[in-house]
Amino acid sequence: MADHVSRRRAICILAAAAGLPLLGLGGARAAAAATVTWTGQALGAPATLILNVEDRSEAAGLVDRIVAEVSRLERVFSLYRQDSALSELNRTGAIAAPPADLVSLLAVSRDVWETTEGAFDPTIQPLWMLYAKHFSASDADPAGPSTEERQRALSLVGLDEIKSNRDRIVFARSGMALTLNGIAQGYITDCVVRLLKDAGVENSLVSMGETRAIGAQRSGLPWRVGLATREDMGRPDSILSLVNRAVATSSQEGFHFGASGRFGHIIDPLSGGTPRMHRRVSVVAPTATVADAFSTAFSLMSTPAVRRACAKRPELAVDLISTAGAHVRFGQPI
Repeated sequence: MADHVSRRRAICILAAAAGLPLLGLGGARAAAAATVTWTGQALGAPATLILNVEDRSEAAGLVDRIVAEVSRLERVFSLYRQDSALSELNRTGAIAAPPADLVSLLAVSRDVWETTEGAFDPTIQPLWMLYAKHFSASDADPAGPSTEERQRALSLVGLDEIKSNRDRIVFARSGMALTLNGIAQGYITDCVVRLLKDAGVENSLVSMGETRAIGAQRSGLPWRVGLATREDMGRPDSILSLVNRAVATSSQEGFHFGASGRFGHIIDPLSGGTPRMHRRVSVVAPTATVADAFSTAFSLMSTPAVRRACAKRPELAVDLISTAGAHVRFGQPI
């Protein structure tokens, strides 16, 4: 059985929010004025929002709109809702008049897939299903799925085998399936940021599984975001200062198939394995969507390969911990 140690992305918010009122999904109107904090979930991941809004009724209205927006996007991207657009696509192999959000996210996915030479590929769902099925058996071989099983699943992987436009999304082969878990939380974060900006919010920290800052804190200081391999670590191994930027973190330590911890959940679409290239990889980018996707891909790539990819995308910055414990930073100043 899959062992849920923690979330894949482990980001601690260190934004001086201790003691502030927490807004539950139904408790927005109990918020105090000025700075308020809301906590909830997005695609099953912990979500946090720190708002600098003077009017408490305005804050309540914004939280209600955010909850509605997250719910709408879950009906597009969730693998666990049978009524989602993604679930329908995976069941039928094609979907007509797809949601614009799904088409847009596939376009970003293709861009990252090309930049990383296939290291990021949301068509790995058949491999995920193979590992999940294998380790759910009571007599599961601790060595993992056989080479033959992995090769069969790998034959169904390949983003170039999906045709998509605003009219239709089609799989080229029967049995293909998508997971957007390596990018959708970043996209949801960006959608919430857009909603807040349209409402005139100038200072906020949004984390719908990935984190993005709108401006700085009201004091003018940057938002402080701590990075760690797992959410349950007592303290971060690195702290970033964010202003109008996003950060996403990936680590094989967040989730394991099987009790041995040998098989992490970030699956290589090129080999079908679950390599441990780094202890964690964090990517800073202009948007959470881009940061999310590249942190997923870079966790499967060697440090020199990550550097080459970043040379093509100068808007990125990387903060990683190697398997040997070395702390490496490169790209735009963090």
